Amino acid sequence: MAKLPVDYAAQLEAIDEQFQMVQILDEEGNVVNEDIMPDLSDDELVELMKRMVFSRTLHERSMALAKQGRLGFYAPTLGQEASQMASSYAFSKEDWLFPGYRDVPQLIAHGLPIYKGFLWSRGHVEGNNYPEDLHAMPPQIIIGAQIIQAMGSGVAQKLNNEKAVTFTYTGDGGSSQGDTYEGLNYASRYKAPVVFYIQNNGYAISTPRFKQTNANSLAQKAVAVGIPGVQVDGNDALAVYAVSKQAREWALEGNGPVLIETITNRLGAHSTSGDDPKIYRTQEDIDEWTKRDPLIRMRVFLEGKGLWSEEIETNYVEEVKEEIKEAAKQADAAPKQKISEFLENMFENPGQNVQEQIEFYSAKESE
Repeated sequence: MAKLPVDYAAQLEAIDEQFQMVQILDEEGNVVNEDIMPDLSDDELVELMKRMVFSRTLHERSMALAKQGRLGFYAPTLGQEASQMASSYAFSKEDWLFPGYRDVPQLIAHGLPIYKGFLWSRGHVEGNNYPEDLHAMPPQIIIGAQIIQAMGSGVAQKLNNEKAVTFTYTGDGGSSQGDTYEGLNYASRYKAPVVFYIQNNGYAISTPRFKQTNANSLAQKAVAVGIPGVQVDGNDALAVYAVSKQAREWALEGNGPVLIETITNRLGAHSTSGDDPKIYRTQEDIDEWTKRDPLIRMRVFLEGKGLWSEEIETNYVEEVKEEIKEAAKQADAAPKQKISEFLENMFENPGQNVQEQIEFYSAKESE
């Protein structure tokens, strides 16, 4: 029999070998890859830990506020602190952020006042009214749509010769959307300076990742559009930062975009809209991922360097709680929204019928 022209099995094996997970800290907080340790000062390491503790505290307080009826839609971030905060830590304030609905912590780290994050959750228009110097868009609800928008931002940065990049996030569910592929492909074609993140947290609501694709990694989806793809331990803050910093530098030098898959897990529900993860997950799975808590390994690492302690963390958590408490009060004090304002915000050039409605409701609201 004649030899086949292509060894398909070998080709698939070669692709899988190309995308091995990058890791610096193991689950116990031990350094397993000193060679790629990022060049962070002691102060920067502490700041990175603080951002993760902030995110954890924000999650806990947001869940409490949601139960009190003081928030609207909220997507829990428990377990994804390293994936979110260590990645965003690698970018500058001049870079543009295009987040998904689970990425409010990165927005706050980028400069969004906390109370505006709360107002966004409530559906208040002021939650989308950002300071002019904040280079970010509001969280995107449409799955994958932010990937298209981030691509456009990157193309604009390239055309304008800006010394900045764009970074954006979606989940493993978002990687199954056509918008994601289209955004990656177009960004690749025009070498747009964009860093794309797929936060592989295991589940697109109740759909496990293995039901979404036959690919052994989501990072390898970069191959189809001709850009670098990296898979990193998303619960290892040092590895996430190191990979993100390198990706930003690659994009900033004009080489085009990078796709990063962070392997992480959301330990709670998909959102506060009634999702119960115990219906589609086992407790054993949740317990196993809980052992991989990103805060635990970073805490152990910093304690070993004499940079962190239980007292430092406790005091910082109290500071954050107070900050969040004040932000919630500020959100509560926001003016109630009016029907006339909804119409005015929706239509730049209202027709006669809409204008009559605006006038009608304005009169009633002033009574």
